[in-house]
Amino acid sequence: MSVVIGVRVPRKLKKELEELGIDYTREIKEFLARRIREEKAKKLAREIEEFKSRLKPIRGNLSAEFIREDRGA
Repeated sequence: MSVVIGVRVPRKLKKELEELGIDYTREIKEFLARRIREEKAKKLAREIEEFKSRLKPIRGNLSAEFIREDRGA
């Protein structure tokens, strides 16, 4: 289902868009979709950074410890 979003632009701007054959409806839809993707990516990056800040640093050479443990078993 669609909704209508009204945008007021100067008459000259609309005339120029039409003269240049620019599909302003499509341009606006694509712009809004791109902005949503960008904001979601920023939000996800912030959440990842927050998660990383809560992780404790890995001590020493953990992979070597795992290998030694496996060899001993």
